Amino acid sequence: MYPAGNLFISAPHGSLEAILKEPRDGGARGAALVLHPHPLGGGTMHNKVVFRAASALNEAGLATLRINFRGVGQSTGLHDEGRGETEDARAGLDYLAEQYPEKPITLAGFSFGSRVGMEVGLADERVRDLISIGTPVDKYDFSFLASCRKPILFVHGDRDEFGEAAKVRALAASLPAEAQARVEIIEDADHFFEGRLEELKSAIKKFVNRKS
Repeated sequence: MYPAGNLFISAPHGSLEAILKEPRDGGARGAALVLHPHPLGGGTMHNKVVFRAASALNEAGLATLRINFRGVGQSTGLHDEGRGETEDARAGLDYLAEQYPEKPITLAGFSFGSRVGMEVGLADERVRDLISIGTPVDKYDFSFLASCRKPILFVHGDRDEFGEAAKVRALAASLPAEAQARVEIIEDADHFFEGRLEELKSAIKKFVNRKS
């Protein structure tokens, strides 16, 4: 049976199934939205990479929201090849901004979720930090990041099937200095970080805690 979420948030097409988790000790110092990989490839908010990324952000003191894009799980609507999914991401940000006013927001996305999330987060002033996991540079155009002025972390496996690590390094190196782009290449890791999920968590926590 498909695992259920514990929350439904408003979206232009109806509602998005979501899971919100507060830091264990309460008193969130920020909030984070985590976006899942391609729905047509089986991507959901319960994906292992998404779950571990959310756990890392949560352990770093952020209230963390995972959403199912339109047409996934109990979310209404239909898959829209990344176009409508940007609206879903904005709906997630709206919810976090309402629940955690004045708190900085981190936007993280895995694979397809990174393409959607980086575009949305780049343009939204409520988002302070960006995290792109398994950036699929061989499948999508990420040239829009040339205007990035926000701190951004790329976490990538050196055996990723959807983007060579060298291309991700080159992308990060091309960004403006204000982006403070960081790249963490995890050795012997494929696109789904099989057997390397703890290294993924560590890289994300290190980035979030860099100013602490």
